Amino acid sequence: MASIVSATSPTPTNGSRAVHQGGILEGANPAHYDSKNPIIVFIIQAGIIIVFCRLLQYPLSKIRQPTVIAEIIGGILLGPSVLGRIPGFSDAIFPKESIPTLSLAANLGLVLFLFLVGLEVDLRLLLKNWKISLSVGAAGMALPFGLGCAVAYGLYHEFREDAGLVPISFGTYMLFVGVAMAITAFPVLCRILTELKLLGTGVGLVVLSAGVGNDVVGWILLALCVALVNAGSGIVALYVLLTCVAYILFLVYAVRPVFLRILRKSGSIQNGPTQSMVALTILLCLSSAFFTGIIGVHPIFGAFLVGLICPHDGGFAIKLTEKIEDLVAVFFLPLYFALSGLSTNIGLLDSGITWAYVVAVIVIAFVGKFVGGTIAARLCKMVWRESFTVGVLMSCKGLVELIVLNIGLQAKILSTRTFTIFVVMALVTTFATTPLTTAFYPPWYQKKLAAWKRGEIDWDGNPLGQDTKSIDLDPVATDKHDASDVRKLLVYLRLESLPSLFTFISLLGSEKAAGSVPLVHPSKVVADAEGDHDGTWPLITKRPLQVHGLRMLKLTERLSSVMKDTEIEDVSTKDPVVNSFHSFGQLNNLATSGDVEIVPEGSYAHTLAHSASEHDTDMVLLPWSESGSLSETSNTTVEHSRERMLENGPHTLFLASFLEQAPCHAAVFVNNSISSLARREQEPLSPMKSRLSLRSTHGISSMPLAPRAHHIFFPFFGGLDDRTALRFVLRLARKPNVTATIVFMDVEQSSEPGMAEAVRTQTNASGKNGTANSAATSSESMEQDRSFFVAMKDSLSLELEARVVFDSVNTTQPLHDTFQRAQSEVGQAPKSSGDLIVLGRSRESRINLKSETHRLLSTVGQTSHPGSDVSQVLGDVAHVFIATAVKASLLVIQAKKD
Repeated sequence: MASIVSATSPTPTNGSRAVHQGGILEGANPAHYDSKNPIIVFIIQAGIIIVFCRLLQYPLSKIRQPTVIAEIIGGILLGPSVLGRIPGFSDAIFPKESIPTLSLAANLGLVLFLFLVGLEVDLRLLLKNWKISLSVGAAGMALPFGLGCAVAYGLYHEFREDAGLVPISFGTYMLFVGVAMAITAFPVLCRILTELKLLGTGVGLVVLSAGVGNDVVGWILLALCVALVNAGSGIVALYVLLTCVAYILFLVYAVRPVFLRILRKSGSIQNGPTQSMVALTILLCLSSAFFTGIIGVHPIFGAFLVGLICPHDGGFAIKLTEKIEDLVAVFFLPLYFALSGLSTNIGLLDSGITWAYVVAVIVIAFVGKFVGGTIAARLCKMVWRESFTVGVLMSCKGLVELIVLNIGLQAKILSTRTFTIFVVMALVTTFATTPLTTAFYPPWYQKKLAAWKRGEIDWDGNPLGQDTKSIDLDPVATDKHDASDVRKLLVYLRLESLPSLFTFISLLGSEKAAGSVPLVHPSKVVADAEGDHDGTWPLITKRPLQVHGLRMLKLTERLSSVMKDTEIEDVSTKDPVVNSFHSFGQLNNLATSGDVEIVPEGSYAHTLAHSASEHDTDMVLLPWSESGSLSETSNTTVEHSRERMLENGPHTLFLASFLEQAPCHAAVFVNNSISSLARREQEPLSPMKSRLSLRSTHGISSMPLAPRAHHIFFPFFGGLDDRTALRFVLRLARKPNVTATIVFMDVEQSSEPGMAEAVRTQTNASGKNGTANSAATSSESMEQDRSFFVAMKDSLSLELEARVVFDSVNTTQPLHDTFQRAQSEVGQAPKSSGDLIVLGRSRESRINLKSETHRLLSTVGQTSHPGSDVSQVLGDVAHVFIATAVKASLLVIQAKKD
């Protein structure tokens, strides 16, 4: 028995002792690299790299620099140029033994990234604009390529004795330097165009088309250069080139048709790639990278080719990119740039001749691209500032340049010194792209140029023609314009607000739908006397209202977001919200159109205002967000929705910014009852209910509302906003199923504490006291409002007199009396389609309601303060109605600014 115990007990001999598993609990150093367990050091390295790059990205994003700038700088700082000079830093964090593991992960990410670049390149754009692409792309490559060949002569003879170089011919070296000078960073270029909102302009179209051709040709030349370096002789290089050409043809004519057939059969093109199709695509990418790697061309070229053959139909390329882009952009790419930084040593630029070549390379890289792109764009009939902008954008290098340089470093074409020279060049040219583009092509110049091309102004900015809007209209024309009907409406489309928006917009439509004309079967149509009747019937109704819907999606850092913007026509055509809006217009006899814009959240207000000006809109309709967020997906519960509506949020800031710059009338719609189903409280589970009865209580169909009646209550306080709102109420009352009560709130002076200033001159909705109007006192303004109210009442037609009631109330507590009257007017017909309270934003109202607002909100348990965002955006009256959950929707109207 003792022998058995002895045989099975562990012994302290060195040969049989197990490896320590306690880690730091046994005193192990986690930063010590172990080739058998490299994951610990790799995690430390990846964490430091990612955190470092993200910290640098935040301040650089404030000056509109792309992420690649932060990653390049972060790599340089972590390398021997800065932190590497700290004794022991590189040996502790980036020991030489760990570099192969880090390099493996980085190069795998590089292969996947080049696959994404291939996905982003839409060859359809190249084919549609092949003339511009060919001219600008060729000139943008030929001149910098030639200048690069010239400077390559000096670089080759000056630095060919540097350590780590392989003996290569000057021709191969010249080819590589020429490619490095001529290539354009297509992914970074797309990002800059999207952020500056240039994709929809002529400049964006030219640069994007030329960038596609430049990218494809650049990678082909790079593959040729690497083949020449790796080949032992000229004949082998020729074989490599021919094999590469044959492989491209094989992918296009053999692999791509089979791949498309599989995708269609699985439904991946229509519904997005399934998990199996994602796996198949990744395997295809890796297999192609493997093949191009073993034939002497870099593996990234094979991954790029697979990305090119992937279809863009149905948004497949975008949806596939969404599956894998975050892991590549957040994790793999920073590792690659950190490796570049470890190979970059600014300290090697230690002589005057070296810095002379740094300046020469920067100047040649920028001037070659700038001059070539500018001349080609000018020959394509673009104006000079547009041409300058094209030249600046084509000079962008970015991460593609870093990839090219790393390939040259790995192939030992470049030494560490020359590699550092070109890295500095890539950093400077990329950093300068955004500010130079903004300087040459600012937004004000874009607007002026667009108006000049449309023939609205001359080159000096003077209006041309009779249709041009002038700011010097005479008073009569201004009055007519103010009194004109709303013929063109712009609607900000949000998914959560579609049902209520549809119901409200239908009130503005014509009475008869286009399809209400009785039809006759074509076989029973009787020919007229001449026998030339074709059986078609002319439409007897017209569409008086043109409604344009604009849906705005957030532009993120993701590559797929940029791809959506570059393929915005396909996105707009297939967007479900826009398509639902088109169907709604057809059913309600409205002339509808719709677009999708992908912009940063900070540009939502500017984009909406620009669209209103572009479409010559009479009014913009904006829904209020229940969640307070600009996102269309909200997890706000029913219980908290009212509280969230009153909180300060991004959507409130967006509305305030738009109302400040609105070029036309604006209306904010706060839904509370229109076309909304009654909210049922969830019943607690009961053991008496069977599974069938539980299931049968869900999804009960709602019956049509009958009658489809709406009642409008409008308190008239006076001012430009209220006058515009009154006209709009009468516009809504034209519908036979709409009734309206319009009450003039005739405010008198009060001796009650806190109400002594109830009548005050021009206090706007933001709570800031405006300057008194020099043309009228408070009493004169009240008389003007009263005269306007009486004039509108007297101008009612016989038809409207039966449905519209005008009333006047003398009050010393206008807000309290308005609230009491509203409760008696709205929510009285439970089976109606929803009631509506219309308010003016009252920016120039003679009535100050701040103190009364505070008192009313206090009675219902709400708090209010002078800086409340709801009061700033919608006004005090609307704030009270929202906080008290009045049984009606709100429409707050702001008149067009003079």
